[in-house]
Amino acid sequence: MARILCVDDEPNVVTLKCRILEAAGHKVTASTSAQDAIQKLEHDSYDAVVTDWRLGDNVGRAVVQAAKNHSTLPVVVVSGYVAEAFQAAEPLADLYLEKPVNPEELVTIVNELLKNTARAASE
Repeated sequence: MARILCVDDEPNVVTLKCRILEAAGHKVTASTSAQDAIQKLEHDSYDAVVTDWRLGDNVGRAVVQAAKNHSTLPVVVVSGYVAEAFQAAEPLADLYLEKPVNPEELVTIVNELLKNTARAASE
């Protein structure tokens, strides 16, 4: 079971993503703003971050930056603005998925990134 921070400014979307990841056996914390997500990253530890790119007045780049500042945890951007997110300045997320995301695909990708991170940490 991994601890995952899930960020989206649309409450129904973040709830859905959280349920999908929880059904896969993960402990998921929801966040509906970049500021809240950054605070959570500063005060708690997570194994992965799943974030939207456009978060109200802010962009997901701030969340990606905060996640990468604290550790090497995998970051997945799930957004309707993948092209914009992918062309943003460093740091880059580990993977970009277009909304709407297939639930099985999201779980598979997050699980693979978690395995890769665990494997790299043990080497």
